[in-house]
Amino acid sequence: MATKEFTRKGSLQIVDVPKVLRNGSFYIAQARIANMLQWKWSIIGEAIANPMFYLLSVGIGIGKFVNSHQAKGIDGVKYLVFLAPALLASACIIGASNAVMHPTLEGFKWNKNFFAMNSTPISARQIANGVLLSAVARALFGTIIYYLALLLFGGVNGLHSLWLLPATIFSAAAFAAMMLGFCAAIENSDLLMNIVNRLLIMPLFLFSGTFYSLSTMPKFLQFIGWLSPLWHATEIGRWISYGHHISALGISIHFAYMSIMLVSGLLFSHHHFKRRLSK
Repeated sequence: MATKEFTRKGSLQIVDVPKVLRNGSFYIAQARIANMLQWKWSIIGEAIANPMFYLLSVGIGIGKFVNSHQAKGIDGVKYLVFLAPALLASACIIGASNAVMHPTLEGFKWNKNFFAMNSTPISARQIANGVLLSAVARALFGTIIYYLALLLFGGVNGLHSLWLLPATIFSAAAFAAMMLGFCAAIENSDLLMNIVNRLLIMPLFLFSGTFYSLSTMPKFLQFIGWLSPLWHATEIGRWISYGHHISALGISIHFAYMSIMLVSGLLFSHHHFKRRLSK
């Protein structure tokens, strides 16, 4: 009687280590996206409700009042057209920052699953990159829905306005990279939530030229806008959307500022992920 031979399949045969080393960041992003899909209906509902709320209340409601008192509109266009790039950018930036903040707190403190990931060939840098990639993917979904709502309400028009999508996503990635490093650096989650909500999100929304031009604000407050990625994203968005006047130098400065944020945020994130995961 022939004896069936069994071959042991150990972990070295199952796991392709060189492949993990090459694609670890994408595996982390894939796992994060799969986790998000458990809440897909909540994410879809939020992505639809968010623009509808702002467009109906602020863009249409307040916009009608503003247009009736501004014969030439704001910046030469209707208030909704003026507001649209700022709303798109703020929703994308806040969405991306939330999508890195909670997973980072979960990975380091609540479930500590980053430590399990790091016990495999996946490095701390790849974990950080994967969290950022998944956050950008979620922000992209919400941004596309928001853009379609703006198109429906007349806030944007023309094929050229499609350039709003990559420009907005780039600004969100830059801010999210900084937030990722910030969340990894601060180990007290209660302190983190207070700092983010009171000292980052609210000033970003109020002092970045979202609802009115930054030049109308007092000089001593305008510097907040200059430091804000939302203002830089809004200025570029208005230039793309309806031809808001910006010099070539100004455009270069806006993109350079966000590029510096993205690169420095990633380096900052890599450093603190490695520091905490090596404990």
